[in-house]
Amino acid sequence: MDELVIEAGRTERHYWRDLWRYRELFYFLAWRDILVRYKQTVVGIAWAVIRPVLTMLVFTFVFGRLAKMDDGAVPYPILVFAGLLSWQFFATALMESSNSLIVNASMISKVYFPRLIVPASSVIVTFVDFLISVGIMAVLMVYYQFVPTWKIVFVPGFVALVFFAAMGAGLWFGALNVRFRDFRYVVPFFVQLGFYVSPVGYVSTKVPEHLRLLYSLNPMVGVIDGFRWAILGGEHQLNRPALAISVVVVLLLFSSGVWFFRRVERTFADVI
Repeated sequence: MDELVIEAGRTERHYWRDLWRYRELFYFLAWRDILVRYKQTVVGIAWAVIRPVLTMLVFTFVFGRLAKMDDGAVPYPILVFAGLLSWQFFATALMESSNSLIVNASMISKVYFPRLIVPASSVIVTFVDFLISVGIMAVLMVYYQFVPTWKIVFVPGFVALVFFAAMGAGLWFGALNVRFRDFRYVVPFFVQLGFYVSPVGYVSTKVPEHLRLLYSLNPMVGVIDGFRWAILGGEHQLNRPALAISVVVVLLLFSSGVWFFRRVERTFADVI
């Protein structure tokens, strides 16, 4: 007969080991969210195609035609979509992870498992949309007869930066959302503001030079520039200072997010 040992602090010491032990729960949550995401919808998974394509068309018209930001170095729709790839992954992952604890409140209040699994699984779900967007990008490249360079091998590194940035911010907002429910209104505003202060529809070189250092404190600046450098190559040089700042900010955001989440995690079941 197995013995059940109840020991103070045991859960804390074995937390990271428990993440691996509960990996099946992680798979279940991710798969469940994927099914729920596209079940009982009018257009189903096609929504993951329609949204970025419509955004690209609007940006091409507004920034490319009206604002005259098309420098002709590469087809402007490809330029915009290269920025959308990373931004929409970040924005969607942040929105989903920040709300994930509230969505799974009934499970959190009833059983023990490492709560970190919940926001992590929601970020993985958004990766499906990202892969669909990569397919759209490939179609655009074929249409415009644009061939990427060898630099495309660096794309997974920038994808990892987006993942850790979204995860770090999601852990902060998700934990705060449990205690302060008005943060569910803060996150959409934060995402909308970030959309306009990130070089999605334009290149960061359009920003006045004396403001670029301050502008680069937005971690998505270096990441989006890096995506364009890796995918488009050519005239798009890697902005090393902005990328270095992005890496530092993302690492700080992720590490502090994990620290804060772990600090308040034990109270979730009481206040959620």
